[in-house]
Amino acid sequence: MTASFTPEVPVAARRVPRVLTYRVASIISLLFPFTGVFALVNSLKASKLESAGDLESARHSGERAREWCWYSLGYGLLVYFVAFMVMLFTIRDGALSKVYFDDVIFNGEAWDSMLTGFWINIKVFVIAEILVLIWALLIALLRLLPGKACAPIRFVAAAYTDLFRSIPAILVLYLIVYGLQKARLPLFENLDVQDYCIVALVLVYGAYVSEVYRAGIQSIHWSQLAAARSLGLSYGQSMRHVVVPQAVRRIIPPLLNDFIGLQKDTALISAIGILEVLGRARFINNSQATFTGYTMAALLFIAITIPQARAAEWLIKRDHAKTRAG
Repeated sequence: MTASFTPEVPVAARRVPRVLTYRVASIISLLFPFTGVFALVNSLKASKLESAGDLESARHSGERAREWCWYSLGYGLLVYFVAFMVMLFTIRDGALSKVYFDDVIFNGEAWDSMLTGFWINIKVFVIAEILVLIWALLIALLRLLPGKACAPIRFVAAAYTDLFRSIPAILVLYLIVYGLQKARLPLFENLDVQDYCIVALVLVYGAYVSEVYRAGIQSIHWSQLAAARSLGLSYGQSMRHVVVPQAVRRIIPPLLNDFIGLQKDTALISAIGILEVLGRARFINNSQATFTGYTMAALLFIAITIPQARAAEWLIKRDHAKTRAG
């Protein structure tokens, strides 16, 4: 019968890293006494167990000490942050609270006005988002056209992408709205100011989203396209039925992030003179001598942005889970 052999682990490798653990636990017990006490108690216990030669129990207590250290950092910093915010809004007789949370925030008429303006932001965002999805996909497909004959098309698509990613969105708004209004071109002379703003936002975000599309398409292995072509599908059919559907599923999280940015940038149209939520917030501030209008506008944006952000995070986690499972 063959005897089992267990290699001996060196004592140095089995020692609890007590110096760092104990020092950190001691500091945390002073900075965050709510949970730092447990870190200090477990670190001292680990020290005694190690001195007694019970390395296994000492290691367990040392791990518990480190665990309580992290609890102390997390919850302790949260407590200090909350205390700091309370102090910030209460010093000088609550001056900051009066600036950002004046009585106007409880005014129903003010909220009605803000919601009316915010509805304009939502309409601009929804229309622009639909157009961006179509326009950006077209630009991405043009940049990926194969063959030397399509080189000029690829160049124009790349030039558009680089150009509108280089110019600030507010400057594009000025150029499109005021420039096209003054030029009175046949295709654009019947548009109103809000339509011009949508065109400007589509041009800006189309450049960004087209790169997201392109990255997603290029992430699909070339064998997918080759297999589709071997079945007799044309290049266009292969992209439409095989490559693009897979790419779109992969880029949903970054697309949502871009659309969150688009939704927030609709506030830029107030610079053109449209009385949307930011313009109405400015009007409330001027009439009431307060900044609460900006707070109300921020709360409205938060109410629709955070659910989108959580949805994007959920999609990213789901994608990672599928990747690990595969």
